[in-house]
Amino acid sequence: MAGKKIVLTGGGTAGHVTPNMALMPSLREAGYEIYYIGSYEGIEKKLIEETGVPYYGISSGLLRRYFTLKTIKEPRKVIKGANEAGRILKKLKPDVVFSKGGFVSVPVVWAAKRLGIPVIIHESDLTPGLANKLSMPCADRVCCNFPETLSYLPESKAVLTGSPIRQELYEGDREAARKLCGFDEGLPVLLVIGGSLGSAAINGAVRECLPELLKHFQIIHICGKGNLDEGLKCTKGYIQFEYVKKELSNLFALTDIMISRAGANAICEILALRKPNLLIPLSKAASRGDQILNAGSFKKQGFSYVLLEEEVNHESLLKAVKEVYENREEYKKTMMGSEMADSIGIIMGLIEEVQK
Repeated sequence: MAGKKIVLTGGGTAGHVTPNMALMPSLREAGYEIYYIGSYEGIEKKLIEETGVPYYGISSGLLRRYFTLKTIKEPRKVIKGANEAGRILKKLKPDVVFSKGGFVSVPVVWAAKRLGIPVIIHESDLTPGLANKLSMPCADRVCCNFPETLSYLPESKAVLTGSPIRQELYEGDREAARKLCGFDEGLPVLLVIGGSLGSAAINGAVRECLPELLKHFQIIHICGKGNLDEGLKCTKGYIQFEYVKKELSNLFALTDIMISRAGANAICEILALRKPNLLIPLSKAASRGDQILNAGSFKKQGFSYVLLEEEVNHESLLKAVKEVYENREEYKKTMMGSEMADSIGIIMGLIEEVQK
């Protein structure tokens, strides 16, 4: 496989980028030259440039399901992006393209199909988003995270893989995290994550229950930018972070149970690390409902306890946390039996297979 080339694409949110980054060590080990195509100034540009992978920007249109005056301009941007992607792919001559989704990936996938380059796409959520629906006819394989998703995909292309997980998340140092948090060994640790921007609903509910929770847990609370509560800074057994990057693997290693949103990549990381968890998905009023479906699948498979945002209150939250902790070994055992134990290995196999 030495000397082969791969183009990765995907952007718009970190969730469309980090799985691509998780694949990079295995791709390098297999001898691939890696290139990335994203938008001119999207979040993916900064994240990928930090890895040292050559980055190419293209025009990216936001294809909406509804009509606005801006809608008229978007197809032109997509066509422009496809032409730009075509020129880049002709120059790089990759053996395969791997797409993690987001609207910037659509013109790349279309251009690859036109040039006869094999394409693999990955759908994170339970039901395919619009970008992947547009890309699917051009793909040789479509990877997914949930058994239920297989029914939405072309049978000949669909593969249940799970999401690629960054290797460093498995390599956390418990004692380094304990020292960072100032925790002792007397009580288990509850980690609360409300997504990259934080969650007012989760933050408020957890803080309201702090007196009761702190009787049983030490709490790490990743609450999102601008969401620190200065009045709680000196609370024993409770530590707040706006955002965690480098130390996240250490904090995971120290964690006994979790409270989390139900974004696809987040819950795949929870599954990979076998962390008993309570999921509070983003409400349908604030999203297309994908997190509710994701959480429902994990509940059905026995991986998670689920509490809808509308159901969160003082009593329900304490009851849910108690349930997760008391049944933590059963949750771990069920997660250990997941088919998606080696997502990266499965995807690397597909990357090799589509080139034959």
